[in-house]
Amino acid sequence: MTTELKMTQLACKALDEKKGIDIKVIDIHEVSVIAEYFVIASGANENQVQAMMQNVEEELGKAGFEPKQIEGSRSSSWVLMDYGDVIIHIFDEENRLFYDLERIWRDGKVVEMTEIMNQD
Repeated sequence: MTTELKMTQLACKALDEKKGIDIKVIDIHEVSVIAEYFVIASGANENQVQAMMQNVEEELGKAGFEPKQIEGSRSSSWVLMDYGDVIIHIFDEENRLFYDLERIWRDGKVVEMTEIMNQD
């Protein structure tokens, strides 16, 4: 299993543990050089967005992965966590609809979370 796939699995699991809404993985490696995967999820409110961010950081940290940068981490409706080949976006529901990253990155391949989680 590749490092970026392992990071993506851990991020999805951490988001799911905090009841992340509509977790999506987009494989963008064929359409962009900025990353291999985008992970996008929503939280119902600011507190859930923060809890999701903290859980992702904790779970990836336990596995030895440190973020290059985290943007919007304090009282924010959109958090971007840059782990190099994996970029995690956590939104409140309103801002996810507004920014609509799935539409912007529609040239990437949407990968089902179950497919990601079942890879070894």
